[in-house]
Amino acid sequence: MPAKNPTPKHSSAAAIDALLDERRSYQPSNEFREKATIRDESIYAQAITDPEGFWGKVASELDWFVAWNRVLEWKTPDAKWFLGGKLNVSYNCLDRHIRGARRNKAALIWIGEPGDRRTLTYWDLYREVNKFANALKKLGVAKGDRVAIYMPMVPELPIAMLACSRIGAVHSVVFGGFSAEALRDRINDQQAKVLITADGGWRRGQIVPLKHDADEALKGTPSIEHVVVVKRGEFPMHMKEGRDHWWHRLMDGISDHCWPEPMDSEDMLYILYTSGTTGKPKGIVHTTGGYLTGVYATTKWVFDLKEEDVFWCTADIGWVTGHSYVVYGPLANGATVVMYEGSPDWPDKDRFWQICEELAVTIFYTAPTAIRAFMKWGTEWPKKHKLVSLRLLGTVGEPINPEAWVWYHENIGGGNCPVVDTWWQTETGMILISPLPGITGLKPGSATKPLPGIVADVVNEQGESVKVGGGYLVLKRPWPAMLRGIYGDPERYREQYWSRFPGLYFTGDGAKRDADGYLWLLGRVDDVMNVAGHRISTMEVESALVDHPSVAEAAVVGRNHELKGTAISAFVTIKEGKDSGPELAGELKEHVVKKIGKIARPEEILFTADLPKTRSGKIMRRLLRDIAEGKAVGDTTTLADPAVIARLKTKYEEQES
Repeated sequence: MPAKNPTPKHSSAAAIDALLDERRSYQPSNEFREKATIRDESIYAQAITDPEGFWGKVASELDWFVAWNRVLEWKTPDAKWFLGGKLNVSYNCLDRHIRGARRNKAALIWIGEPGDRRTLTYWDLYREVNKFANALKKLGVAKGDRVAIYMPMVPELPIAMLACSRIGAVHSVVFGGFSAEALRDRINDQQAKVLITADGGWRRGQIVPLKHDADEALKGTPSIEHVVVVKRGEFPMHMKEGRDHWWHRLMDGISDHCWPEPMDSEDMLYILYTSGTTGKPKGIVHTTGGYLTGVYATTKWVFDLKEEDVFWCTADIGWVTGHSYVVYGPLANGATVVMYEGSPDWPDKDRFWQICEELAVTIFYTAPTAIRAFMKWGTEWPKKHKLVSLRLLGTVGEPINPEAWVWYHENIGGGNCPVVDTWWQTETGMILISPLPGITGLKPGSATKPLPGIVADVVNEQGESVKVGGGYLVLKRPWPAMLRGIYGDPERYREQYWSRFPGLYFTGDGAKRDADGYLWLLGRVDDVMNVAGHRISTMEVESALVDHPSVAEAAVVGRNHELKGTAISAFVTIKEGKDSGPELAGELKEHVVKKIGKIARPEEILFTADLPKTRSGKIMRRLLRDIAEGKAVGDTTTLADPAVIARLKTKYEEQES
C-alpha cells in the first residue's frame, strides 16, 4: 500500500520533481504466466546483446517477397530498416491468412451506433480490399500517389487503407470529427489526388455531415481529382458530376483480384497529421517494413495475443492508435477485431460493456479519459453485464492516474485481468514502454519498463541520466516503427525531435524513474508548473486529486502568482451523486498535501461538470490556463464541445468575484 505521508523527492536542480509515491503492486497470476505468449525474461537480454539480430528475427515472421540485406542503417536522425527488403502490408494482413484455417475466421466485427452490424471474415475482407484497390486504379491512383480518407468508423475505412497499401498508394486518414478547414490544410500539404469520404456518420444519435464538410474543404483543394463516397445512410448531401463517385457503384462488377505491389521496406505507407490546428499541419511519415514489424510484434507481445482472442481497441482509426492497433497490428497477426462507430454513452452509459458481453471480448484497450468517465458514471453500469470473457485490459493516450488504474482493474477486470499501461506516440508508431503481462509486475500508474529492443532514458537539463527521480524522457536507439520525418519538412523534424539533446530523440514528455527502474509518465513538459522553484508535473497533482473518493476527473494548471511565481489551479469533476462545495474544496486541498506534500497544495479549486477536451479525449490545459489567468481564450476549434469553455469561464469569474 502507498505511504500515508510520503516525503516529496525534489532538488533545486531537478528537471521535474517527483512527488507522488505509489507503492501498490500486482504480480501476474501463475495461471496467466504459464499460458503467456512471452513468459521468458531472456527476451530482454537477447535484444540488448544483438539488437539487429533480434529485430531481424521478429521481421522474419512476416512474409517478404525479397529478403533484406541489412537490418539497420542509422545516421542520426535518419534510420532505414530492412534495407533491400520488399513486402506488401495488405498481403501480410490478408493474403497469408486466407491460405489456411483463418480464411473463414472473423477479421472484423463491426457495430454501428444505431445497432446495425457486419462481420467480415478474412476471405470477405480480402475480396473487398482487392475490389477497392482495382477501383482506385480505375480512378488513376498509382504507386506513390496520396489518398486522403475522411470517414466514420465503418468497415470501408480499413478496407480503403488496405487497398491503398495494396497498390502502393500513400493514405492519410483525417479524423472524421475535424473541421473542413483542417481537412483542406491536410489535403493541400500532401497534394492528395483522391478523397474517400461518406455521406455522413453517427455520433451520440446525431448525424455527422461528413460529405457536407468535405465539400467545404474541396473549395480550396486543387489537387483532388476524384471523391469516393460511402453511402452510410440517407443523409442530405450533394454529388458533383464527374468528380464524385458512389463507393458501391465503383465496386459493381469489378474484379476481386489485385496483385499486391512489392514495396521497398522504406517506401512510404502513410502520412498522419498530428491534431494541432495552429500553424502548418505536421505530417508524420511512416514507412512499410519497419512499421509493420513494430506493430505486428507489439500487438502479439503486449496484448498476449492468442488465436481465439476477440480484440477491441476503442480508438478511432483517425488517430495513430487506430492505425496500429485496430488495423495493421491485429490484422497482421490474424486476430478478430471489433470496430464500433459510436460513443460509450449512447444510447446509455453501458454501451461498451454491452458490446463486451455480447461479443465475448477478451482484450479491451481504451483511454484513461474514458476510464475516468466510467468512474464518474458509477459502477452500476458495468455491473449490469457479465464481463467474464475479459482476460486483459490496456490503456493508451496519456498517463493513467493510479486510482483510475485500480478502478479499471477491479470493476472492469474483476481483479483478475492484468492492465497493460502503454506509452507511445504518433511519431513512434508502435508501443515502446509497457508491461509484458506474463512477466512484468504491475504498479498502478506506471507504464513499467521499455519493451525488448527499446532503449529509453530519463535525463536532466544537461542530458545526463537520472537514476532515480524526474526528468525528460528520451530514446537512445532507433526502433523499427519510428517516424521517417515530417512530410516535406526535414528541418522541422530535426529541430523538433533531435535538437534538445543531441543524438537523442526527445519525446517532449516528462517522466520519473523509481528505485525499481519503473518509468512513470508525467505528461508533456509544456504542462510542468514551476511552483516556488519546484518543477511539478500537472499529472501528479491530478492523480492526487483523483485519489479522493469523490473525484472522477481533474485538470490542473499553473497561473501567475506574485509570491510563488506560479500558483496551482485545479478544475475538478466529481462523481455522480457526490456534493461539491467549499467543504469538499478544503478537503481536496488537504488530500493533495497528504499525498504529495505542501508544495503541491492547490491555490483554488473549481468544480465543473465538464472539462475542455479534444475529440480524441485529451484535456486542453492551455485553455484552462487562459481562464485561470483571465486572458482571452485561445483557439477552440479542436474541442469536442467548444461550449464547455464559455460555461467554465462564466463559472470561474463568478467564483473569483
